Amino acid sequence: MQKLTDIGENLVAQISGRYGLSREAIIHMMVAINNGGGSMAQFSCSELGGSGQWMRGGMTMVGDMFNSGLKNTVDNLCNELSTMLSNNQIFPIVAAGTPESNQWWPTDLGSPFSSGAQNNTRYAIFPNRLAVELNGQISVYDTLDHNIGGTGQQQGNNATLTFTSQWGNVDLTSLPLVSGQGQQAPQHDMSDSNTNNTAQNTETNETAPVINQEPSMAEELSLQQNNTNSEINTVYSVTETLDIIEKLAKLRDLGALTDDEYNLKKSDLLKRI
Repeated sequence: MQKLTDIGENLVAQISGRYGLSREAIIHMMVAINNGGGSMAQFSCSELGGSGQWMRGGMTMVGDMFNSGLKNTVDNLCNELSTMLSNNQIFPIVAAGTPESNQWWPTDLGSPFSSGAQNNTRYAIFPNRLAVELNGQISVYDTLDHNIGGTGQQQGNNATLTFTSQWGNVDLTSLPLVSGQGQQAPQHDMSDSNTNNTAQNTETNETAPVINQEPSMAEELSLQQNNTNSEINTVYSVTETLDIIEKLAKLRDLGALTDDEYNLKKSDLLKRI
Protein backbone atom coordinates (compact mmCIF):
# COMPACT_ATOMS: atom_id res chain seq x y z
CA MET A 1 0.00 0.00 0.00
CA GLN A 2 1.20 3.51 -0.86
CA LYS A 3 2.83 5.33 2.08
CA LEU A 4 1.26 8.65 3.13
CA THR A 5 2.37 11.58 5.22
CA ASP A 6 0.52 12.35 8.47
CA ILE A 7 -1.40 15.07 6.63
CA GLY A 8 -2.27 12.58 3.91
CA GLU A 9 -3.54 10.01 6.40
CA ASN A 10 -5.81 12.58 8.09
CA LEU A 11 -7.24 13.83 4.79
CA VAL A 12 -7.85 10.30 3.50
CA ALA A 13 -9.71 9.42 6.72
CA GLN A 14 -11.92 12.51 6.36
CA ILE A 15 -12.77 11.85 2.72
CA SER A 16 -13.35 8.16 3.40
CA GLY A 17 -15.93 9.03 6.04
CA ARG A 18 -17.75 11.61 3.91
CA TYR A 19 -18.00 9.42 0.82
CA GLY A 20 -18.63 6.14 2.62
CA LEU A 21 -15.69 4.49 0.88
CA SER A 22 -12.87 2.44 2.35
CA ARG A 23 -9.41 3.89 2.99
CA GLU A 24 -8.03 1.55 0.31
CA ALA A 25 -10.51 2.86 -2.29
CA ILE A 26 -9.61 6.49 -1.56
CA ILE A 27 -5.88 5.78 -1.77
CA HIS A 28 -6.37 3.80 -5.01
CA MET A 29 -8.14 6.77 -6.62
CA MET A 30 -5.61 9.24 -5.25
CA VAL A 31 -2.68 7.26 -6.65
CA ALA A 32 -4.45 6.99 -10.03
CA ILE A 33 -4.95 10.77 -10.13
CA ASN A 34 -1.39 11.39 -9.00
CA ASN A 35 -0.10 9.12 -11.79
CA GLY A 36 -2.23 11.11 -14.23
CA GLY A 37 -0.56 14.37 -13.28
CA GLY A 38 -3.48 15.49 -11.14
CA SER A 39 -5.79 16.08 -14.09
CA MET A 40 -6.81 12.58 -15.20
CA ALA A 41 -7.05 9.02 -13.92
CA GLN A 42 -7.56 5.47 -15.11
CA PHE A 43 -8.79 3.31 -12.27
CA SER A 44 -10.25 -0.05 -11.37
CA CYS A 45 -12.08 0.16 -8.05
CA SER A 46 -14.83 -2.29 -7.15
CA GLU A 47 -16.41 0.21 -4.74
CA LEU A 48 -16.83 2.64 -7.65
CA GLY A 49 -18.22 0.23 -10.21
CA GLY A 50 -14.99 -1.31 -11.51
CA SER A 51 -12.92 0.16 -14.32
CA GLY A 52 -13.32 3.78 -15.35
CA GLN A 53 -11.65 6.97 -16.49
CA TRP A 54 -11.77 10.55 -15.29
CA MET A 55 -10.56 13.81 -16.81
CA ARG A 56 -10.78 17.11 -14.97
CA GLY A 57 -13.26 19.39 -16.70
CA GLY A 58 -13.88 16.65 -19.25
CA MET A 59 -15.45 13.24 -19.44
CA THR A 60 -16.08 10.79 -16.60
CA MET A 61 -16.63 7.16 -17.63
CA VAL A 62 -17.72 4.37 -15.28
CA GLY A 63 -18.65 0.73 -15.78
CA ASP A 64 -22.38 1.53 -15.53
CA MET A 65 -22.45 4.29 -18.14
CA PHE A 66 -26.07 5.32 -17.39
CA ASN A 67 -25.57 5.57 -13.62
CA SER A 68 -25.56 9.36 -13.23
CA GLY A 69 -25.25 9.16 -9.46
CA LEU A 70 -22.08 7.07 -9.69
CA LYS A 71 -20.63 9.42 -12.32
CA ASN A 72 -21.25 12.41 -10.07
CA THR A 73 -19.68 10.63 -7.11
CA VAL A 74 -16.55 9.74 -9.11
CA ASP A 75 -16.29 13.24 -10.60
CA ASN A 76 -16.70 14.97 -7.22
CA LEU A 77 -14.26 12.60 -5.52
CA CYS A 78 -11.62 12.96 -8.22
CA ASN A 79 -11.89 16.75 -8.27
CA GLU A 80 -11.53 16.87 -4.50
CA LEU A 81 -8.56 14.49 -4.51
CA SER A 82 -6.92 16.45 -7.33
CA THR A 83 -7.21 19.68 -5.33
CA MET A 84 -5.98 17.93 -2.21
CA LEU A 85 -2.90 16.63 -4.04
CA SER A 86 -2.03 20.06 -5.40
CA ASN A 87 -2.35 21.82 -2.02
CA ASN A 88 -0.84 19.29 0.37
CA GLN A 89 2.17 17.02 0.76
CA ILE A 90 0.26 13.74 0.62
CA PHE A 91 3.13 11.40 -0.24
CA PRO A 92 6.59 11.41 1.34
CA ILE A 93 9.15 13.35 -0.70
CA VAL A 94 11.24 11.03 -2.86
CA ALA A 95 14.29 12.07 -4.86
CA ALA A 96 13.68 12.73 -8.57
CA GLY A 97 14.89 10.03 -10.92
CA THR A 98 13.80 7.13 -8.69
CA PRO A 99 10.82 4.83 -9.35
CA GLU A 100 8.99 5.98 -6.19
CA SER A 101 9.05 9.62 -7.30
CA ASN A 102 6.48 11.43 -9.43
CA GLN A 103 9.50 12.41 -11.55
CA TRP A 104 10.63 8.81 -11.93
CA TRP A 105 12.35 9.22 -15.34
CA PRO A 106 16.11 9.96 -15.64
CA THR A 107 16.71 13.59 -14.68
CA ASP A 108 18.83 14.30 -17.78
CA LEU A 109 15.71 13.95 -19.95
CA GLY A 110 14.26 17.15 -18.51
CA SER A 111 10.50 17.70 -18.37
CA PRO A 112 8.16 15.57 -20.50
CA PHE A 113 5.49 17.17 -22.66
CA SER A 114 3.21 14.24 -21.84
CA SER A 115 3.12 11.54 -19.18
CA GLY A 116 0.67 9.04 -17.77
CA ALA A 117 0.11 5.59 -16.32
CA GLN A 118 -1.79 2.41 -17.18
CA ASN A 119 -2.07 -0.46 -14.73
CA ASN A 120 1.48 -1.18 -13.48
CA THR A 121 3.14 0.88 -16.22
CA ARG A 122 4.09 4.58 -16.37
CA TYR A 123 5.36 6.47 -19.40
CA ALA A 124 6.78 9.92 -20.15
CA ILE A 125 7.27 11.36 -23.64
CA PHE A 126 10.17 13.71 -24.47
CA PRO A 127 11.58 15.07 -27.73
CA ASN A 128 13.11 12.00 -29.45
CA ARG A 129 12.87 9.95 -26.26
CA LEU A 130 10.27 7.79 -24.53
CA ALA A 131 10.70 6.64 -20.92
CA VAL A 132 8.72 3.65 -19.62
CA GLU A 133 8.56 2.25 -16.10
CA LEU A 134 7.26 -1.31 -15.82
CA ASN A 135 7.17 -2.97 -12.39
CA GLY A 136 9.81 -0.56 -11.11
CA GLN A 137 12.19 -1.05 -14.07
CA ILE A 138 12.86 2.09 -16.13
CA SER A 139 13.74 1.91 -19.83
CA VAL A 140 14.40 4.73 -22.29
CA TYR A 141 13.74 4.40 -26.04
CA ASP A 142 14.67 6.42 -29.12
CA THR A 143 11.41 7.48 -30.83
CA LEU A 144 13.16 7.96 -34.21
CA ASP A 145 10.92 10.01 -36.53
CA HIS A 146 7.76 9.27 -34.56
CA ASN A 147 5.82 12.10 -32.93
CA ILE A 148 4.34 10.04 -30.13
CA GLY A 149 0.76 10.89 -29.18
CA GLY A 150 -1.67 8.39 -27.67
CA THR A 151 -0.85 5.16 -25.89
CA GLY A 152 -2.50 1.80 -25.25
CA GLN A 153 -1.77 -1.45 -23.49
CA GLN A 154 -2.88 -4.93 -24.43
CA GLN A 155 -4.06 -6.89 -21.45
CA GLY A 156 -3.19 -10.47 -20.55
CA ASN A 157 -0.12 -12.46 -19.58
CA ASN A 158 2.05 -10.61 -22.10
CA ALA A 159 1.22 -6.92 -21.57
CA THR A 160 2.56 -4.92 -24.49
CA LEU A 161 2.56 -1.14 -24.73
CA THR A 162 1.70 0.42 -28.06
CA PHE A 163 1.88 4.12 -28.93
CA THR A 164 0.35 6.23 -31.67
CA SER A 165 2.30 8.58 -33.92
CA GLN A 166 1.71 10.32 -37.23
CA TRP A 167 2.57 6.98 -38.86
CA GLY A 168 -0.04 4.98 -36.94
CA ASN A 169 0.46 2.45 -34.15
CA VAL A 170 4.00 2.00 -32.83
CA ASP A 171 4.95 -1.20 -31.01
CA LEU A 172 7.27 -0.36 -28.12
CA THR A 173 9.49 -3.33 -28.93
CA SER A 174 10.19 -1.86 -32.38
CA LEU A 175 11.93 1.23 -30.95
CA PRO A 176 15.72 1.26 -30.30
CA LEU A 177 16.55 0.84 -26.62
CA VAL A 178 18.73 3.64 -25.22
CA SER A 179 18.98 2.43 -21.61
CA GLY A 180 17.38 -0.11 -19.28
CA GLN A 181 16.22 -3.66 -19.88
CA GLY A 182 13.48 -2.80 -22.33
CA GLN A 183 10.19 -4.57 -22.88
CA GLN A 184 10.41 -8.04 -24.35
CA ALA A 185 8.27 -9.06 -27.29
CA PRO A 186 5.55 -11.53 -26.30
CA GLN A 187 6.70 -15.16 -26.38
CA HIS A 188 4.30 -17.49 -28.12
CA ASP A 189 3.70 -20.96 -26.74
CA MET A 190 4.95 -23.47 -29.35
CA SER A 191 3.14 -26.39 -27.77
CA ASP A 192 2.05 -29.66 -29.33
CA SER A 193 -1.48 -28.35 -29.50
CA ASN A 194 -0.33 -25.55 -31.82
CA THR A 195 1.43 -28.14 -34.00
CA ASN A 196 -1.72 -30.25 -34.12
CA ASN A 197 -3.81 -27.21 -35.04
CA THR A 198 -1.40 -26.38 -37.87
CA ALA A 199 -1.58 -29.94 -39.20
CA GLN A 200 -5.36 -29.92 -39.03
CA ASN A 201 -5.60 -26.63 -40.91
CA THR A 202 -3.23 -27.97 -43.58
CA GLU A 203 -5.41 -31.02 -44.13
CA THR A 204 -8.57 -28.94 -44.51
CA ASN A 205 -6.79 -26.23 -46.52
CA GLU A 206 -8.04 -23.58 -44.09
CA THR A 207 -6.31 -20.56 -42.65
CA ALA A 208 -5.51 -20.76 -38.95
CA PRO A 209 -8.17 -18.92 -36.91
CA VAL A 210 -7.26 -15.56 -35.43
CA ILE A 211 -7.70 -15.39 -31.66
CA ASN A 212 -8.95 -12.02 -30.53
CA GLN A 213 -7.04 -10.34 -27.71
CA GLU A 214 -8.70 -8.40 -24.95
CA PRO A 215 -9.23 -4.72 -25.80
CA SER A 216 -6.35 -2.38 -24.93
CA MET A 217 -6.76 0.68 -22.78
CA ALA A 218 -6.37 2.81 -25.89
CA GLU A 219 -9.36 1.00 -27.41
CA GLU A 220 -11.67 1.81 -24.48
CA LEU A 221 -12.58 5.17 -26.00
CA SER A 222 -13.46 3.43 -29.27
CA LEU A 223 -15.55 0.87 -27.38
CA GLN A 224 -17.31 3.72 -25.59
CA GLN A 225 -18.02 5.27 -28.99
CA ASN A 226 -19.46 1.98 -30.28
CA ASN A 227 -21.69 1.76 -27.21
CA THR A 228 -22.88 5.29 -27.87
CA ASN A 229 -23.56 4.42 -31.52
CA SER A 230 -25.72 1.48 -30.44
CA GLU A 231 -27.67 3.79 -28.16
CA ILE A 232 -28.51 6.00 -31.15
CA ASN A 233 -30.50 3.14 -32.72
CA THR A 234 -32.85 3.07 -29.71
CA VAL A 235 -35.69 5.49 -29.04
CA TYR A 236 -35.04 7.47 -25.85
CA SER A 237 -36.70 10.28 -23.95
CA VAL A 238 -35.62 13.89 -24.51
CA THR A 239 -33.40 13.76 -21.41
CA GLU A 240 -31.70 10.55 -22.51
CA THR A 241 -31.23 11.91 -26.03
CA LEU A 242 -29.54 15.07 -24.73
CA ASP A 243 -27.29 12.92 -22.53
CA ILE A 244 -26.16 10.89 -25.58
CA ILE A 245 -25.55 14.09 -27.61
CA GLU A 246 -23.39 15.38 -24.77
CA LYS A 247 -21.32 12.17 -24.91
CA LEU A 248 -20.98 12.50 -28.67
CA ALA A 249 -19.72 16.06 -28.25
CA LYS A 250 -17.07 14.91 -25.81
CA LEU A 251 -15.99 12.17 -28.20
CA ARG A 252 -15.73 14.79 -30.94
CA ASP A 253 -13.65 17.07 -28.70
CA LEU A 254 -11.31 14.15 -27.95
CA GLY A 255 -10.86 13.48 -31.67
CA ALA A 256 -12.80 10.19 -31.71
CA LEU A 257 -15.43 11.72 -34.04
CA THR A 258 -15.09 14.24 -36.86
CA ASP A 259 -17.39 17.27 -36.99
CA ASP A 260 -19.31 15.73 -39.89
CA GLU A 261 -19.78 12.43 -38.01
CA TYR A 262 -20.93 14.29 -34.91
CA ASN A 263 -23.43 16.44 -36.81
CA LEU A 264 -24.81 13.42 -38.68
CA LYS A 265 -25.35 11.42 -35.48
CA LYS A 266 -26.80 14.46 -33.71
CA SER A 267 -29.31 15.06 -36.52
CA ASP A 268 -30.33 11.40 -36.48
CA LEU A 269 -30.89 11.55 -32.72
CA LEU A 270 -33.01 14.68 -32.87
CA LYS A 271 -35.25 13.08 -35.51
CA ARG A 272 -36.05 10.27 -33.05
CA ILE A 273 -37.48 12.57 -30.36
